[in-house]
Parts: sequence; C-alpha cells; structure tokens
Amino acid sequence: MNGLSSSLEEVRAMRAVADRVTCNVVVIPPYTLIERASTASSGSKLLIGGQDCHAQKSGAFTGDISTEMLLDAGARYVILGHSERRTEHGETDATVCTKAIAATQAGLVAIICVGETQHERDSNETLKVIERQLAGSVPDTATSANTVIAYEPVWAIGTGRVPTEAQIGEAHRAIHAALKKRFGDNGGAVPLLYGGSVKPSNARSVFAIEHVDGALVGGASLKATDFAAIVEALGA
Repeated sequence: MNGLSSSLEEVRAMRAVADRVTCNVVVIPPYTLIERASTASSGSKLLIGGQDCHAQKSGAFTGDISTEMLLDAGARYVILGHSERRTEHGETDATVCTKAIAATQAGLVAIICVGETQHERDSNETLKVIERQLAGSVPDTATSANTVIAYEPVWAIGTGRVPTEAQIGEAHRAIHAALKKRFGDNGGAVPLLYGGSVKPSNARSVFAIEHVDGALVGGASLKATDFAAIVEALGA
C-alpha cells in the first residue's frame, strides 16, 4: 500500500533499465496506478503487474479486482498468496490456488508466494511448510510459462534480516525438487524468486545461489535507484 501519482516518476526511471538488461523486469504498483504505470512503460520492456486478484471474473465482490480488470488496465503479472494476504486476510492455500487458476486462464502470469514464519523456522518446519503451500497453492495447470514461485521467509520481509545463503539455498532446492517431481522437466523450469529484505548490497550474493532466478523486491523497489541496482545485479 505504497504509491501515489508522483511515484510514476520512479516507473519512468525504470524504463531504460528494463531495456538494457537481459532479465524480465516487472513493476507491481497499487491498483490505482496500474493503468498509468502501463502507459508510462509503453514502448519499453518494462512490464506491469497487480498485487492480488479475485477468482471470479465479475460479480458482487465490492472492493475486489478481477483478472480481466487487471488485464484491461495493462497488467501482465499478479502476485498471489503473499504472506500479508495470508495473514491479514486469512487466505488459505486453497484460496490462492483458485486465484492462480483464474489468473493463468485469463492470461496473467501468477507469482505464487510461499514461506515460513519465525516460529515455523525455529520449529524446524520450514521445508514441511513450503511443501504444503506448494501442494495446496499451485494448480495442476501450472507451467514454466504461466507461473513463478517466490520464496519469502515471513520473518525476513521488511525486517532487514536476511537468511543465510545456506538457508535460502535449502529452500530453493526443495521448491525446485517439489515442482520437478510434480510437473516433470517443465516444473523444474518454473522461475524461482527470493524475497525478503533484498537490497543492492546483498543482491549479487543472493542471485549466485543455486535455483535463485530472481527476486521479489519489497521496500527497495520504491526508489528506482535501489531497484535498478538490484535488477542490474541479475541481468547486466
């Protein structure tokens, strides 16, 4: 819940960055800015996404937004199952899965988030939690073209605390193995993002970890200079 009209300057600043790197760059603003961000990024490789969606195409769901609305506004990606949605709005794995089906059927790429809390980490349940969330949140229709998985340890989001490289690697290996076991080689090709206090100072070391294909950036994405440094660490 960040971003006003003035934030579009940050989007415009990312256009040139997106055009000169080899990786995909996606900006995911609040709903109020999606259409204007899409216009601001027009003609460049910079892509726009939404922060959530409803599973239904339309109806009496006041305050919600549909996949068709996101597409109509210019979005091509949508984040689903973020820990804040799971915690603050009570979203279950089944809820996330239903939304992912709707998103991919509409033509959006679903960025499905998984990750453990501090209590679950301390209880040595990290891999069990991740595997449960993957099994329940990722639909059978998922492919490497319509789905991205983001591993976000809840205890590291916005706290400045970053898991060790070994912890990140363990989680990403487990996600890669689970997807490959379920979907075969196509599952093994699903892009895996790491999210949780990613910043310019640690991006390069995070991207060097096996099966980390990119990042889902939070606070550091609010300023184009910080976000650009992270993007360039991956796709320069």
